[in-house]
Amino acid sequence: MITLIIVLLLVFPASLVSVQGTKRKSVRSHGLEPLMVRPSGRPLGVPKLSGYHSLPMLTAAPVRSLYRKIPYAPLVPSGKQKEAALSGGRAWAEINLDHLRHNAEELQRIAPSATRIMAVVKANAYGHGSNEIAEELSRAGIGHFAVAEIGEGISLRKHGIRGEILILGYTSPGLAPELARYQLTQTLVNREYGEALEAFGISINIHVKIDTGMNRLGEPYQDMKSIRDCYRFPHLRVTGIFSHLSMSDSQGETAREFTQEQMRRFDEVIRKLKAAEINPGRTHIQSSYGILNYPGAGYDLVRPGIALYGLLSHEGDQVQAQADLRPVLTLRAKVTQVKEVEAHHPVGYGLNFVPSHDIRIATVSIGYADGIPRSLSEHGGYVLIRGQRASMIGSICMDQLTVDVTSIDGVRQGDTVTLIGQDGEETLTACQIAERCGTVSNEILSRLGSRVERTFQNE
Repeated sequence: MITLIIVLLLVFPASLVSVQGTKRKSVRSHGLEPLMVRPSGRPLGVPKLSGYHSLPMLTAAPVRSLYRKIPYAPLVPSGKQKEAALSGGRAWAEINLDHLRHNAEELQRIAPSATRIMAVVKANAYGHGSNEIAEELSRAGIGHFAVAEIGEGISLRKHGIRGEILILGYTSPGLAPELARYQLTQTLVNREYGEALEAFGISINIHVKIDTGMNRLGEPYQDMKSIRDCYRFPHLRVTGIFSHLSMSDSQGETAREFTQEQMRRFDEVIRKLKAAEINPGRTHIQSSYGILNYPGAGYDLVRPGIALYGLLSHEGDQVQAQADLRPVLTLRAKVTQVKEVEAHHPVGYGLNFVPSHDIRIATVSIGYADGIPRSLSEHGGYVLIRGQRASMIGSICMDQLTVDVTSIDGVRQGDTVTLIGQDGEETLTACQIAERCGTVSNEILSRLGSRVERTFQNE
């Protein structure tokens, strides 16, 4: 170590002169992380070794100064270069903010004029990027947000999101100080949970959850005594009351009857609270399908989730209200290699695909760790390349997949691959993928992983 310092001193003496009062240029701008040094002189992340602290601090400081000042070619692009490299790199999602605002306006148009939107941004805003989505919706005038758990709410606050943030799920009572610190509104799932929160003696905003027939979370609608008790905790400030519709996505007679019964039960709870001179707070029960199939319900808030992102849960779902919803997310990746495969030579794991004739295949830089269902290739899945369909072949791997491009001319390494969205005249939707995999578009979008870079765009 001492020898290295001496050599550096001889080669770069001018670089070791410390200039007081000079603003240091961040090493991050060159694409390298600086060597962080503790006051003891030991770099962060370097284990303490016998005799290490015999090196004086003046030894570490020149090295750090030299590291900052020696000219060099950046090893990693940074700033706009880094952003450009990442956004067009391995796999990315293009988030259309114009479509997001348009969908919010459409849903607000459908709802009664006095009703306000509570934007559901849980699960990373259904895979779209919760902080950025909430920020855009805040600029559009939305002041209520819903998340699934406390970590999501704290993330929004740290990102500067104001207004009400409702945690729809359960939060451990031991985290009551964090609820208060970040001014999050907690769902009160029942009276016993209220007692546990109240025991901390901390002022917390809450919405009371009523179980009107879904039998998941909430105080049963029949138990008015327990519901009234939820409003009587000295430190728990009730600012709302809500429930959840379990069959509002269906137009069948049984489904409609059950949904209307749920709303009737909810209305009765509100009526009884008011009769007892208790202010119920803001009322809400409708999520996306509740808005679109029961637009005139007239509660204080509505909670759009999947519809906010321009989709329904299933391809071809029929709804009562006419809404021009526009998909917000496009998912793309890259062709990483193109090769010829002779007949009877297997492709991928397990000999799961063996062509009967010579084919040309392309490997694509996305896999099931990024959110692509592994079963998709077994159910007729395809991608879009150069405006044409390319069928998935073989097993989808953790980080990549393969497609047949025999019938597509000119495919080459670096070509863009569309997994959700439009390419030329062809369009592939999350609903179509969900239908092939026997699930809903909500799952397809929300499972998109952190390795998928999100880029936010305006048309």
